[in-house]
Amino acid sequence: MKPTTKRRANKTGRSSGRFVMLPEWLQKSDAWASLKPGPRALYVELKRRFDGTNNGGIFLSHRDAAAALNVNKDTVAGWFADLQERGFITLTQGGHLGPSGIGMAAKWALQEEGLDGKAPAKGFMAWRGKQNPVPKTRTPRPKFPDTL
Repeated sequence: MKPTTKRRANKTGRSSGRFVMLPEWLQKSDAWASLKPGPRALYVELKRRFDGTNNGGIFLSHRDAAAALNVNKDTVAGWFADLQERGFITLTQGGHLGPSGIGMAAKWALQEEGLDGKAPAKGFMAWRGKQNPVPKTRTPRPKFPDTL
């Protein structure tokens, strides 16, 4: 059973709990706009586990993420791949079996936050979607279709 801690109320009488901040510049990025709701929810779950000092050591296994988001663990695997591809997260240590044979979850880093005293990488700001230009040699559509 977890010990309960009494939160102090602020001057309005409400207690101030933790929150997850998603900056406006992150939400305006092309990479964020291209994400589906599932990977966005996974990013919020990763950000919830960031306490300000543990970037690069954020533990979140596929099973724990699936349980937190109420989806299958195979679904979550694709969401992790989407976030990595777009540059939102980096895998700092892969999941593995520990010395006693107990599984250890993967460790993640958020690229919007600094890591090891370095400036944030922000790889998602440079991400550009796959562009499939229309070939210039295509046959134009007729302006007046034949009618019978």
